[in-house]
Amino acid sequence: MVLAIWLYLIAARGGFWLAAERDDQSGPGEILSWNGAWPAIAAIIPARDEAACIGETVASLLRQPYAGAFNVIVVDDQSRDGTAQAARDAAASLGQADRLKVVMGRPLPAGWTGKLWAQQQGVALVEDLSVEDLSVEDLSIEDLPNPPAYLLFTDADIVYGADALPQLVARALANDFVLTSLMVKLRCKSLAERLLVPAFIFFFQMLYPFAWANDPRRRTAAAAGGCMLVRSDVLHQAGGLTAIRGALIDDCALAKLLKARGPIWIGLTERVHSIRAYAKLADIRRMVSRTAYAQLGYSPLLLAGTILGLALVYLAPVALAVFADGVPQFLGLFVWLLMALAFRPTLRLYAVSAFCGLLLPAIAAIYMAFTLDSAYQHARGRGGMWKGRAQANVSKLR
Repeated sequence: MVLAIWLYLIAARGGFWLAAERDDQSGPGEILSWNGAWPAIAAIIPARDEAACIGETVASLLRQPYAGAFNVIVVDDQSRDGTAQAARDAAASLGQADRLKVVMGRPLPAGWTGKLWAQQQGVALVEDLSVEDLSVEDLSIEDLPNPPAYLLFTDADIVYGADALPQLVARALANDFVLTSLMVKLRCKSLAERLLVPAFIFFFQMLYPFAWANDPRRRTAAAAGGCMLVRSDVLHQAGGLTAIRGALIDDCALAKLLKARGPIWIGLTERVHSIRAYAKLADIRRMVSRTAYAQLGYSPLLLAGTILGLALVYLAPVALAVFADGVPQFLGLFVWLLMALAFRPTLRLYAVSAFCGLLLPAIAAIYMAFTLDSAYQHARGRGGMWKGRAQANVSKLR
């Protein structure tokens, strides 16, 4: 059984393990330059207590050599630190203060997750919708294209390389994508990060094979919330962010919403990085626990099935290799080696030793524990916890 499972994963799961869907590899119909007019773009950054990161993010965006109109909007989601000032200082240091708008976010209403509500306030600004209650410093709607052709939803810890934005837009224009997303390269420096971050990317691609997400003929839809370039007209036609306002896994919910209206694309990148540090195991636990149980629809039955499935896929080969003999032991060793080899391309992307592939069963066991913790936190009323705000089942919170 475990051999059959891994042969399927290797041969028939969209080649997820190859990590081949990347923004630095061109393919049919894909170009990395654009000869036509460059569309107007507004970057929307939801930020809650992000003073440590937001300056680098804003600066990296304002440095982009983008030929079209481009503005940055930071929605300060009731931060308790100097997030707004850090963003202003970064823009001022580059002499680009006129291209940054800071929205002081309103309280979270019932039915919305915090991130989506912050993004919605940015969308309302650029589309000149209901902005009467928005507190925007030095607001001049005339300074912003109304509405911009594309919205760049990005996080407050994301740093863009020198040509990242033009390349991203060129890809979207050349292929008429309604959503173009990059799985940004996560920080991988601490021991905890080197042990668990590559596996996070590996597991995400296993759940949502990028080749399938990029295939218009398949229903699989995925995006990475750190970097999502969206056609604003298509988003509006699809009902806007209001249509997914309660989604905790908002990026994939948005991908599903938009794929019904046009082609989408997601790929790995080394041009765009996250600078958020996960120095300790507990930091990664909180990150995973925030959404793991939501991924299972808050279903105890699906939780039990997931734990059983993870044990069968990752732990059973080790049990066979250690405790069985004869053919079962050989098959256990073979499958263990097979999963280690499948993990190797992702490890290479993160410059982690290939020998860590042999640790994948132990890493999977840690993620199993994180998943159980996610369910436990949900039972305590602390599901979806982010910066002091519990967001799971938001419709029931207020």
